[in-house]
Amino acid sequence: MRIACVGGGPASLYFSIVMKGFDPGHDITVHERNPAGSSYGWGVTYWSDLLDKLRDGDPATAAAIGAESVRWVDGEAHIRDEVTTHRGDESFGIGRQRLLDILAERATELGVRVEYGSEIASLDQLPDADLVVAGDGVNSRLRRQHAEHLGTEVTNGRNRFIWLGTSRVFDAFTFAFVESEHGWIWFYGYRFQDDRSTCVVECSPETWAGLGFGTLGEDQSLALLERIFARQLDGHPLLMRADGVGSAPWLSFRTMTNNSWHHDNLVLIGDAAHTTHYSVGAGTTLALEDAIGLARALRAHPEHLPSALAAYQQERKAAILSTQSAARYSAQWYEDIDRYLRLKPTQLFALLGQRHSPLLPHVPPQMYYWVNQAAEEFTALRKFRKWLGPRVVRTLHAREAAQSGPNRV
Repeated sequence: MRIACVGGGPASLYFSIVMKGFDPGHDITVHERNPAGSSYGWGVTYWSDLLDKLRDGDPATAAAIGAESVRWVDGEAHIRDEVTTHRGDESFGIGRQRLLDILAERATELGVRVEYGSEIASLDQLPDADLVVAGDGVNSRLRRQHAEHLGTEVTNGRNRFIWLGTSRVFDAFTFAFVESEHGWIWFYGYRFQDDRSTCVVECSPETWAGLGFGTLGEDQSLALLERIFARQLDGHPLLMRADGVGSAPWLSFRTMTNNSWHHDNLVLIGDAAHTTHYSVGAGTTLALEDAIGLARALRAHPEHLPSALAAYQQERKAAILSTQSAARYSAQWYEDIDRYLRLKPTQLFALLGQRHSPLLPHVPPQMYYWVNQAAEEFTALRKFRKWLGPRVVRTLHAREAAQSGPNRV
């Protein structure tokens, strides 16, 4: 096949690697509009099961990513003057640019053409491609050209956030909640290399406006955030861009869905197809899993592209449902954070770990905490919780469907 991948992110690059592994004869070009080494972003997170899937797709890539990643098992919450620690599952972090470099180097080694500074704004620029893979992110131009057919919908989140870096190295995945004179503001911090961490700052729009971030310049905004989180940053600075160029804007997260993921020979992948709230840390994992799913569907249906794309869409839509549900509830937890911040720190941290639960928004927080604690001790309560949870989810999904039409992914 002659394949053109638009967007040089993890999804496009890994898809090209897996396809070349299936058949070196595929003619694949990855078009990235930005220069090499100019990726926006700091570090990304993932879990060990992703490495297992990458080993199946291409062992060399998995080995390189694993060797360049840092690991942690603890979660740590800074709430007022207290610090609470919780032992969790093993997690991994890697710099986004280092991840892209590994993928691009492996793709090139296998014969993929990776063209930087190659901006593709329309399918008309790719007349000879049998398949066009739109991996150009949430702002995908190719998707927007067919938004009506694909059934694209975007929902803006309420809170404001900014994606920063810091030289403060967090040994655990760190949450920090600080009460300012205009309301609560918090960050998620995790290291991705020996001397750098990602630091995502979030707050309500009222707190954002009250602190003046709408009018402050970049240097003033960073200085204010460094004062707010002085204790947690331990004297280290916050940083705007990993490549040192440009700025990091304050944003509202956009949850984007599509009724269909393909049209003619165009197929969506990664953030061009779907987004999940950053608080669940699944975006890169889902993009790489999309790449694997698309490559396998094409291999299973080599003679009929529509069947391959339909199979890819069906498999991946079903696979991401639970993550998307968790992401919605996680985002809601932070938008409703005032419900939880008056709890004791240990209780708040426990409910932070339960933020994906469909029950939590409908139960008084302290009651949920005590029931959850009791459920860990008594088998009957654990069984009741396991029985009740899916029924609440089905009820809520049915209510959403009645209000907004067919389920979308």
